[in-house]
Order: sequence, then C-alpha cells, then structure tokens
Amino acid sequence: MGELPDIPGLAALWRRTTGDDRITVAVIDGLVDEAHPALSGVKLTQLREVWPGGDEAGRKAAHGTAVASVLFGRHDGPLPGMAPGCRAVSVPVFAEGRRTSQLDLARAIDLAADAGAHIVNISGGQLSEAGEAEDVLARAVRRCTEQGVLIVAAAGNDGCLCDHVPAALHGVLAVGACDEHGKPLSISNFGPGSRRQGLLAPGQDIRVAVPGGGTATMSGTSLATPIVSGVAALLACLQLRQGSKPDLIAIGEALRASADPCDPGTAGSTSTGQNGQGAPGAACAQYLNGTLNITKAVTAVTTSPATSSATTSADATVNASVTTSCDASHPGDSGGCDCTAAQGLVPAAAPPAPVPAAVAPVSAPVASGVVPSAEPAKGGARRLVYALGTLGYDFGTEARRDTFKQLMPGRQIDDANVPANPYDPRQMVDYLRDNPSEARPLIWTMNLDLTPIYAIEPVGGYGPGVYERLVEFLDRQQRAADALDFVDRISVPGTLPGRTVKLFNGQHVPVIEINLTRGLYGWSAASLAHAVVAECAVPAHNQPGAVPQQDRLGDAVADFLQRIYYDLRNFGATSRDRALNYAATNAVQARQTLAEALGKGMALKDIETEKSPYGRPDSDCWDVKLRFFDPDNSKRAKRVYRFTIDVKDVLPVTLGPVRSWPEA
Repeated sequence: MGELPDIPGLAALWRRTTGDDRITVAVIDGLVDEAHPALSGVKLTQLREVWPGGDEAGRKAAHGTAVASVLFGRHDGPLPGMAPGCRAVSVPVFAEGRRTSQLDLARAIDLAADAGAHIVNISGGQLSEAGEAEDVLARAVRRCTEQGVLIVAAAGNDGCLCDHVPAALHGVLAVGACDEHGKPLSISNFGPGSRRQGLLAPGQDIRVAVPGGGTATMSGTSLATPIVSGVAALLACLQLRQGSKPDLIAIGEALRASADPCDPGTAGSTSTGQNGQGAPGAACAQYLNGTLNITKAVTAVTTSPATSSATTSADATVNASVTTSCDASHPGDSGGCDCTAAQGLVPAAAPPAPVPAAVAPVSAPVASGVVPSAEPAKGGARRLVYALGTLGYDFGTEARRDTFKQLMPGRQIDDANVPANPYDPRQMVDYLRDNPSEARPLIWTMNLDLTPIYAIEPVGGYGPGVYERLVEFLDRQQRAADALDFVDRISVPGTLPGRTVKLFNGQHVPVIEINLTRGLYGWSAASLAHAVVAECAVPAHNQPGAVPQQDRLGDAVADFLQRIYYDLRNFGATSRDRALNYAATNAVQARQTLAEALGKGMALKDIETEKSPYGRPDSDCWDVKLRFFDPDNSKRAKRVYRFTIDVKDVLPVTLGPVRSWPEA
C-alpha cells in the first residue's frame, strides 16, 4: 500500500474534510518528534507532566512519531496524514528503559480523556489469556465508553488466535492489519475479542515519519490502527458539518458494521500465521469483522442517525507489561508486536537533520538502577493531584533495604533477640521516630489495593513536617480497625513534576511533590461516619424495633465513602477525579443531604461528577451530584443533591450551599 491516498475511498472523504480542530484525537504511544516536517505546524499537545518522555531519538520515540505522522501529517508536507485538521494530543507512556504496565496505560487513558479526546489511539498492548485485563485498565476503558470516547487499539502482531488488551476489551474498536488487496497480514492477531469488535485496515509498507526528519516504510497493526482512528475522526467532523453532535461510539460501531466481510471462497488463499491455520473457516477468522470500507462507513454515518451502543468490560486480572514492538521476527514477545522493522529510509525534503540508517527494532526495556528520572516536565504548568489511598513504603534496591536492616535495632521477644525486620511497619515506625532523618531515604508510596500508584516526595522548607505526618499515618494504619485513631485512607494533594521512581519490584511510578501539610489528611470510614453523625442533629423519632436514625445515617456516610474508595477509585490526576475525591474527604458537606434523604426513606443510587456550567474567573469548578431513590417505590421521583467544588488550587474547596431538586 505505502501511500495513504491510495486507500480506497479516502481521497473522496478528504475532499469533504481533512479534519476540524473541534475534534481531538489522542495518541498513547512514545514521544513524538514535533519538529518533523510532516508534523510542523500541527496543533499537537504532548502531556509530559506524568512520565518523562525518554530519549527523543530512541526507538519508542520512533514508534510514537510514526503513528502520529499517519494520523496528523500535513497535506502540504512530505507525508499526508489521515486527519491533520484535528487537534492532536500525545501521551508518551512508552519510553526507553522503562517497563510500561497496564496501570500506566490506564493512567494515560484517563489523562487523554481529561484532555478532551474524542478518540484515543493505542498502537500497543499486552497479550492476555481470555482477553482479560487488570481491573484498573478495564475501569479506564469503561469510563471512556460511558463518556462517549472511542478507543481504537491494535490487535497485535503475534499471528495467532490470541487477544491483546485493551483491544479485546468491550467497547474498544480492535484493528488488525491487511495488505493492499485486503488480505490479512500473517502477523495480525485474530483472538475472540478482536473478532467480536474488530476490523482490518491497511497496514503493509505504510510510509511514516521517523525522528530527525526522515521517512521509512513500516508494517503491522500499529500502522493500521491510526488509519481507523483517522477515519473515525473525519466521520465525526462530517457530523459536525451536518450540525449534529458527534457520536464516536456510534461511529465505531458503523465502521465495524460497514466493513467488507470475508468471502469464504477466496479466504483460503490467505497466508497463515505462525500457528498454521489454513482452513477456509480459520482464514475467515483472520478477517475479524471484515476489511475497512470508507465509502460505506461515510454513507452509514451521514445518511442515517447512528445509535450508540456503549458496553462495559468485565473486571479481571493479568500481570504483564504493555509494550510496543517493531520487530516482526519476535512475534511471541510478551508485549506483542505491533509493527515490523522499518525499511528504506528516505531523507525528507526539509533542511537535513541527522537521520538514522534504519529504525532499530524495539526490544524489551532493560532494567536499570533505582534512581529518580531527572527529566523535568516540559511546557505548561505542573499537573495537580488529589489522590486517595493507603500509605506504604519501598526501598528501591536491595542495598537500601539491607542498610535499614543493619541500622534498625533488633527486638527482644521472650528473652530472645530477634533481628530487625524493615518490612514490619511497626518496627519501621519506632525506628523513624527515633531517627527522623531516616524517613527521607525511604520511597513513600500511595497505594490502591496494595498497588503503588505514586511515590510521595516531600519538598521545600516544610518537608520535615510532611515526613512526620507520613510516619504518623503509617503508625495509625497499624491500629485496630475499631480504634478511633485508626487510619485506612489518606488524602495526598500535590503536583506532578514529570519524574518517576523505580520501585524494588521494577515498577516505575510517578512522583507527587508535596510542600505543605495542608490537605494531607488521614481517617477511617467508620470514624468519619461517626463524626458526621455526632455533628448532625438527627430526629430521634423511630418506630419500635426500627434501626435508630443515627445508625442509618452513619451507615449511609460509610457507604458513600466506600463507594468512592472501591467503585469509583481513580488516580486523582484529572479535574473530575479530584473533585470526586475531595467529596470523600469533605463528607461533612453532605451530612444534611444524607440525613434529609434517609429521613424520607431513600437510598443512594449513584454519584455523578460533571463540569459546572458556571464558575468564578480562572476557576475549575465541578458539580458532584448525589442521586437518591426509593427502594420500596420505583414510581417515586428520584432526588438529586448537588454541591460544587473548585479544584483550581492544590487543595480543592467547596462553593455555595447544597442544592436539591426532584428528578423523574
């Protein structure tokens, strides 16, 4: 295929639109060379506040630049892209020497959605048994589909009856690769998840940009994926031109439904994958739902109103890293393979820059020493975080751990000397209180369900006070669950400087910098519910044998908090999530709301967070809505209670009184 204009139906679509900056496409990949002649002048924003981008001339950057050029290459440049008129967002989650996890990928999806993406392109993924993903990734995908954001992901290049995540997750449009005749490439995966919701697109010998100003040809599902994302973006632009609101979930379904199905009579000649499937039925399976038909998709979207069919993914577990690969000779690597090696580099017509002789294959990152990455964030203010979780600590290296073990005193138990155990939080608390300066060498972590999501780094003149507060929280987490001073959750407000730290298990987590103790709170759901009940005057009119009103209110507050902790858990890095998390720590704001609703015999149905239509100048205001229903009378109107939170500052603040109204 080589050239995008040769794709059937694309030239006609370009005559109608080449993009609209009201439609945003996010690319979750490696760093993008914004200075490349193909991308110069494109409305591209790179979100580099969470992870450092790595080597701008590295192999992961080559992959990210290639994918971006297929999507956004200027039509007056050396490489015309699919939708250069759309707004572009790059989330560089893949970097040299760093293992990318499904947790990182979920974080990147959240950031892309928060940046206003209508479409999220993921030319990578992880091989998964039964198409299952870690819970955090499944939740991120589900949030996108519920918000109308279309995720387009590569099916993977393992050439087998196997699934990649996130491509195999419900609500994702999976993309396999075919040649210029519409035949599946032998390396393109065709697992059950991809066959359920996927299609093929051109992915052979696609000409792409490489860092430094040159071009190359590359093949694989990594290149087919941005072609489908680009078509989806152009279809959304057509909907805008027709005066309708873009429905990206419906567009994704239209692309799948309008794909040309496999012809069993000719499919038998398809080149087989590494597992040797050669029967006609197996060959048709390699076509997924068919091959991309742009003309039919345009007709489907522009002539009849599409119906959204958002679905959700099941919670599941799989432990592995998410990677991209550009070497077809290793189709079975754990990260999957999404593009073959680049060939035949041609210098760009722009002023010459050093161009590599070839794009080297991407291999698995090599583990490095435990050091914080040194690259600062580039462009724009640091991203704010207000995260909820539990506190933990890590040593980073065996040497650091053994240093603590040697310095910590042993324990005397039943006249026997027991060696110090640095993994025992109680022993660690005693040691840190006797030696406060030793809190600094530890890597303090914020955890969700025992998984570290951030490294907490106190900075500035108030750093010692922050360390003291962390030691206190660690101590209180070890108390009995029914103790008034027990802590099972902490809140951490801070900023993301764009650095990561490598933990002892090899995981890289972003750093949160904290320079004040303000907003650094610790509590338990039970104790906070008890405090709310104590402060709230609840009528004591109960029927004989009924549960006391105070107990019902306490249970409601505890349920409200647990709902946020477990059902709505998040990274606290987006404005929406910061508002929701602050609602949990500021539950006293909702005490009268809960008391009033419970007094009417109602129960909490759901919690909704949406951008406030009104806000103070230079603010970031969000409305948190609590929706209650009558469990005994389904015909009774629901009751909505809303309060507004401004998350512009490091520590959010509530605005105005709680508002309430009935809802049919």
